[in-house]
Amino acid sequence: MKRVPEQPAAQPAGSAGTRTAAEAGDDDLRALFGESAALFACLAGPAHMLETANNAFFTAIGADRIRTGLPLGQLMPELVGQGFIALLDRVYRTGRPYSARHARVLLGTGADAREAFFTFTYEPSLDVGGNVTGVRVIGVETTQVMQAQRLTAEHRVLLEQIARQAPLPDVLEGMARAIEDLAPEEVLVSVLLADADGRHLRHGAAPSLPAFYNQAIDGIATGDGVGSCGTAAHRRQSVIVTDIATDPFWNEFRDLAERAGLAACWSTPILARDKSLLGTFAMYHRVPCEPQEADLALARVFADTAALAIERHRAEEAEKEAKAREEAARDDLAFLLEASTALTADLDVTQVLTRLAASCVPKLAPLCAVDIIEGGRVRRIATAAPTEADRDLLASHIPVYDAADDAVARVLASATSEVARRAPTGPGPWHDLEVTGYLCVPLADRGTPLGAVTLLSTGEHAFDGHTVALAEELVRRAASAARNARQYNYRHALAHDLQAGLLLPDLPDVPGADVATYYHPAGEGLDVGGDFYDVFPLEDDRWAFLLGDVCGRGAIAATTTALVRHTARAVAPLLPAPADVVRAINRALTNRPDSHGTGFVTLVYGQLTPAPAGGLDIELVRAGHTPPLHLDARHTSCPVDAPGLLLGVATDPHLTPCRLHLGPDESLVLYTDGITEARRRDGELFGDARLSRAVTTAPARPNAQNVIDAVVQAVHAFNEGDDGDDDQAILVLTATKP
Repeated sequence: MKRVPEQPAAQPAGSAGTRTAAEAGDDDLRALFGESAALFACLAGPAHMLETANNAFFTAIGADRIRTGLPLGQLMPELVGQGFIALLDRVYRTGRPYSARHARVLLGTGADAREAFFTFTYEPSLDVGGNVTGVRVIGVETTQVMQAQRLTAEHRVLLEQIARQAPLPDVLEGMARAIEDLAPEEVLVSVLLADADGRHLRHGAAPSLPAFYNQAIDGIATGDGVGSCGTAAHRRQSVIVTDIATDPFWNEFRDLAERAGLAACWSTPILARDKSLLGTFAMYHRVPCEPQEADLALARVFADTAALAIERHRAEEAEKEAKAREEAARDDLAFLLEASTALTADLDVTQVLTRLAASCVPKLAPLCAVDIIEGGRVRRIATAAPTEADRDLLASHIPVYDAADDAVARVLASATSEVARRAPTGPGPWHDLEVTGYLCVPLADRGTPLGAVTLLSTGEHAFDGHTVALAEELVRRAASAARNARQYNYRHALAHDLQAGLLLPDLPDVPGADVATYYHPAGEGLDVGGDFYDVFPLEDDRWAFLLGDVCGRGAIAATTTALVRHTARAVAPLLPAPADVVRAINRALTNRPDSHGTGFVTLVYGQLTPAPAGGLDIELVRAGHTPPLHLDARHTSCPVDAPGLLLGVATDPHLTPCRLHLGPDESLVLYTDGITEARRRDGELFGDARLSRAVTTAPARPNAQNVIDAVVQAVHAFNEGDDGDDDQAILVLTATKP
């Protein structure tokens, strides 16, 4: 029994004992290919009596046959049947030499026979009279050269396979079979591959070993004393066991080796360029034996070749994994982008969560349910399933908010995701839906759970870490979309309620007048608009009316609008002249605190009185506002000029009252600049001229609503339905017949 000793310590660079990798490789090649020596022998007479021969000749034919004085056919009887003695006879008879290159010769008989190759020449020996007295044999054994050629050819094939990126199992099996064919004695080759952490060895290739043996050692640990391969992998150096039956390294595997008919094992570690472990290369023998230097060199050469193949395979696998991760990341990103787009397509919470459930199926799971908390109870708001029956069945189940055995209840309480490879605990249609696992993710707003999203597995589907992370990210985005939808709905409702409080809920019935209004806020109506109007009664059958525009939007504009309207309603019964009412409004605006806003206001304020003979008598003032239009009985329109400054800026707005009479079917049109400044895509404004023409397109003898419809249709046709960025308001007063 013999083991390879520990490797000697590395010597310093430049020392006499230093050997480079190239020199080590040359030693391996020299051990494999050998150093040739010339053979020489003199044969005498027709019996070819061996008279003399050099040491190389006797080394070639076998050390047990070192003798002279015998006929060559008697010393080496195996040559007779191979025709070599007949060739000697011919040279002796004819006197003509004979040469052969790489001739195959079987030396010895039976189990001891070996195959050898020689390049040789038979030359006749002549006496002084020119007569043939014998034959001289001169040659060189080329056995190792032939083996080298075969090895080189096999090695080239393996390198070509590696270069062509052939599958690693094919390369390793081809290498194992090549070595088994090249070896002069029976040898069984095995290649084991190291795990990424280098702690275990996996089956790589072993075409001649029994399947049960390969299966038994697949996954063995690396460590000292774990067979030849486990020890070689642990020590990172060759380990030679010449007799498995007695070697302690094989204590745990001795019975296995005996069943497989293995008696010796020489194992060489396969190392990467950075000296990390790639695997082991092992040569098994049926009988106990020690390796020759050529055997060890062969193992080292093919271990290096295996290292090339394994490193190339690992690089390819790493590239494939990187591409797969990149592709998966792109797919995940595309999924999240598509789902996010769907989630934000509607500003309704129910629609957001319905789209969330639809996005989860079947990408993340076969079944999905979304539950939210409302009034201290859980309500199932959305479900998704492959069939309508499954969807209805899932929708019929409502979790119990405070039940300890309910997954949704636990997730709502902990605000932490819960995943299991089983059906949820607690009552539910799990059996009918064939549920095999679940993932429950909290739907949270700034850490506070608003609900939960439950994904359910069926069949072989299971939740892995990737699916959990993707689901949590999607639910996070859905929670953000739901929060935005809730905020939008809240702001929209708030703006609507506040705007409704600043506008007339219903128009009053004004004697002798037909009154109509139009109001359209800009954008999505999330802020309170700056346009306002009002109509209210005064004493002596008089009525007040006003239409104005506050600078800005939102809460500050709302407070200013309320200040104007409430001031007008408060002072109008006390101050008979419209100009006095507007001056009071201006004082209220200039005296307001800065925190209540500092923006200006434009306003048209007037009072109307039914005339005894029919029609309306009107007195109005204009404070920086767009001039009203008078649509007369001839169906023509003209502006009503009443100079005055805007309010909230100067202490005296310099107002000029204007009086006019509306006959029956005549109208007074008040409007804000959102009408005349409506803009289309090329930047052109609707303008005063188009407004004047639009008013005249109303039917003959129009009522107030006819006039508004004509203006609104003209504006929409002009800007192609674009709402624009400014509020629009219209107030029309039409005198009726007595």
